[in-house]
Amino acid sequence: MAKKNTEKSPATKSGVGKWTRRGLLITAGTVVGGALVVGVAVRPGHRAPRIRSLVANDDEALLNVWVKITPDNAVVAIAPHAEMGQGVHSALAQMLADEMDADWESVRVMEAPAHEEYANYSLAKALAVGDADVPAFLVDTVDGALLKVSQAIDIQMTGGSFSLRATGEHAMRVAGAAAREMLAEAAASAWQVPAQELTLEKSRITHPGTGREARYADFAAAAAEITPPAKPRLKTPTEFKVMGSSVARQDIPAKVDGSAVFGIDASIDGMKVAAVQRSPVFQGRLTSVDGSNALGMPGMEKVVHLDDAVAVVADGYWHAKQGLAALDVQWSAAGREAIDQDGIFAQFRHDIDQADVAGGGDVEVAQGDVDAALAGAAQRLEAEYQVPYLAHAPMEPLNCTVWLRDGVCDVWLGSQNPLGVRAAVARIVELEPANVTVHNGYLGGGFGRRFYTDYAEQAAHIAKAAKAPVKVIWSREEDIAQDRYRPATISRFRAALDATGHPVAWSNLYVNKHEPAEAPTIPYAIDSQRIAAVASPTHVPFGFWRSVDHSQHAFFTESFIDELAVLAGKDPFLFRRDLLAVSPRHRKVLETAAEHANWAAPLGDGRGRGIAVHRSFGTIVAEVATVTVDAGNVTVDEVVCAVDAGFAINPDSLTAQMESGIVYGLTAALYGEITIRDGHVAQSNFHDYPMLRIDEMPKIETVIVNSGEALGGGGEPGTPPIAPAVTNAVYAATGRRIRRLPLSRSLLAA
Repeated sequence: MAKKNTEKSPATKSGVGKWTRRGLLITAGTVVGGALVVGVAVRPGHRAPRIRSLVANDDEALLNVWVKITPDNAVVAIAPHAEMGQGVHSALAQMLADEMDADWESVRVMEAPAHEEYANYSLAKALAVGDADVPAFLVDTVDGALLKVSQAIDIQMTGGSFSLRATGEHAMRVAGAAAREMLAEAAASAWQVPAQELTLEKSRITHPGTGREARYADFAAAAAEITPPAKPRLKTPTEFKVMGSSVARQDIPAKVDGSAVFGIDASIDGMKVAAVQRSPVFQGRLTSVDGSNALGMPGMEKVVHLDDAVAVVADGYWHAKQGLAALDVQWSAAGREAIDQDGIFAQFRHDIDQADVAGGGDVEVAQGDVDAALAGAAQRLEAEYQVPYLAHAPMEPLNCTVWLRDGVCDVWLGSQNPLGVRAAVARIVELEPANVTVHNGYLGGGFGRRFYTDYAEQAAHIAKAAKAPVKVIWSREEDIAQDRYRPATISRFRAALDATGHPVAWSNLYVNKHEPAEAPTIPYAIDSQRIAAVASPTHVPFGFWRSVDHSQHAFFTESFIDELAVLAGKDPFLFRRDLLAVSPRHRKVLETAAEHANWAAPLGDGRGRGIAVHRSFGTIVAEVATVTVDAGNVTVDEVVCAVDAGFAINPDSLTAQMESGIVYGLTAALYGEITIRDGHVAQSNFHDYPMLRIDEMPKIETVIVNSGEALGGGGEPGTPPIAPAVTNAVYAATGRRIRRLPLSRSLLAA
């Protein structure tokens, strides 16, 4: 047995640390409770006048914190989220514009600044209040309290598939509807007519009775003086004109013509460039550096020593990278250099064995009598699944530019939490946050990695030492070796069938619970269920990874339910469908995917179909994968994806997100594996951490199911079902059950 490593991954030093839904709910609940006592003390009132200078020019009218109108009658949506290819800027603008009856052709988007007034109170509201109907007289109090919560933890997050279902629903739609009522009130006052007689459409106001007509811009200044209504009337889906339409995304033209600005594009006169290396072993420390060889090389400026890293500052990246390679660096690993992958999984199995004997770990679901159902069953099945650590590997490597001078600091990067970056950098450069300005560019991929602030903190330390503006760029090797990883884990199952082949017991014990809590739960009608987790911490840093724990548990649960179908002698699709009688949304999505995939049609030798369905972030996705297995090589030929996100704000963008999630999850299922050797990551670049290539891309058909239920997320739910859909298809083609990812390793071992 390898020595057990009980160290916990360090939390990020800034903002919320390791953000959890549970923690935010508790904090929000506490503050909201207090707010209801103190009442008006936390009411933000009309916030637009005090923040006008942040987002509006002198000739622009800021109606509320989310929308302004320009003299040329353009409506500008102010989006507090990062655009990383998911189309969130355009979708949020659609939600605002539709409620405002704005002319979509004249709607523009700007990203909100990293400022406390744009902290994610709507995210906290979605978690703490959800769809509850807050009385109008309490709306301002609740919003004010939750804004205080968000400001206290410096959260301005893009992630968790929350942008549309939180900010869109609780901020953008409300802001658009409020702006519409304010404009109508201003026009009614000027024309001395009842507001209900006015028609607002395509950014114009008309009064049919008198024939008067004006642009929104003509009444924008007067409307901006009106306090926004706390609870304006929102449209019903039958009234939507822009929502539900595949309007062209506003970020795409700049990305096509090359004018889009990403974090790595930052350029300042006199700027230096730094290459960095952190301790190869996580939580290691720098002990000594001999930079004599490096400092004599061309372009070299400075060698910067940090607690856990070393940086070389030079006149360009190539010189900095060459200088870094020339350093003689010594590290202290504090005994962690002996930790390896086999030892980590041995630790997991030891801890899960101990919990199994002791009664099942930290129980999350306890329903019926699992032990009795197992004991009296006609058939029983046990299985254990395993997944590895995964890196994020965004195409744009991590980078950050910091310019510190004269009591102010500017930061350029691409971040999923720019307000958290501002707070973290301010602490390091010893300035008030108000004196730190974050310029957030487009993100060349995020997937959760750019929520963390470690690379910005590192850049702040280096710029402070260099006494010059410095752009820090991580090499691909550094990015792979110093990620915050989707955790490796083991999940163990026991289940039982009665004499008719119906499942009567479901027991699941797995290692290391993260977020969200519902990830391991199942939608199937099984009377007796026990789901539990056991803690087994390691020194490998944890990170949010696209769809977080859903990416693991969908593989586990949808693979095991497939095994149960085979044990029962039933078709895997029909087996699932019968168990979803009490979950009509799941059943509809499952049936839609099977129908469009022509599930029952025969396939030739070496080919198979697999199916999986999973709910995450309020969205239900079912996927059917068709594969060909030839001499141990798996080709994914086609994927049919059915998705119910409640309502598709932009169907084309939702389709693109499903395709993106499938590609990301398929890469992980086929190839993704980070292994630990001698305490550090063994992989270094795309030759040993491969990505899906264009010639491996399957045909994807996406079918949208608009159920009309609460809005769900789009960025992450496409990822979880693809791994089990593919491995179930491999079983259908070969009779070989895959219980360990990546698929390439399992087939090689077989």
